[in-house]
Amino acid sequence: MSYRLMTAPDTPLPSGWNPVMPLSVADPVTPLTRWKLQRALSEPQTCLDALQTGATAQPLPDRVDNPQCGIANQVRLSMVGAAQVAPFETRCQTALRMAMWVTHGVIPAANTHLSLDVAEVRHYSSYSCRQIRTLGGSNNRMSTHATADAIDISGFVLADGTEVSLSKHWTAGGPKAAFLRQVRDTACDWFRLTLGPDFNRLHADHFHLQNTGSGLCR
Repeated sequence: MSYRLMTAPDTPLPSGWNPVMPLSVADPVTPLTRWKLQRALSEPQTCLDALQTGATAQPLPDRVDNPQCGIANQVRLSMVGAAQVAPFETRCQTALRMAMWVTHGVIPAANTHLSLDVAEVRHYSSYSCRQIRTLGGSNNRMSTHATADAIDISGFVLADGTEVSLSKHWTAGGPKAAFLRQVRDTACDWFRLTLGPDFNRLHADHFHLQNTGSGLCR
């Protein structure tokens, strides 16, 4: 009976609360959301289907530059939630996490602290075939950017044209700094690893957000 109730065309159960309905980025966050997100991340087509409920993304063939660098499940992203981005190539999984973060983290934080919506998310792109950068220089490990499992976010443009950047406003105090800190905290909810200015000086002007990682939130 309960399964028929969930699958009936006229079910009263909202899709965000319905375990048989796939993830929709626009649905309110419920106790089922992260479970649905993990299911969507697990397969290329389910990821793309979920991404297209909350982003403008063009699927592209997989990119292979060498054995260490390339983009599986590649998409070209030009909008996340209601916010534009300068178009860039990334993994569907990275893009889907970003869409969830912008919709359920960034835009609510802007409404709370700045009383405005976010019109644009600024970034330093996602894919870069390179090694990890450390305070001591590069090392022998490849960066997660080499597989587009990360995105670097530099700031935001609000609906009235106001710019908020990590380089200018992280330590400035006031509502813009509070907005950026809430944005960082909510990124930790949607990405597997989040690094920002509090981590080290290499991240003074951006958030490094990863699809993969150990859960570090700095």
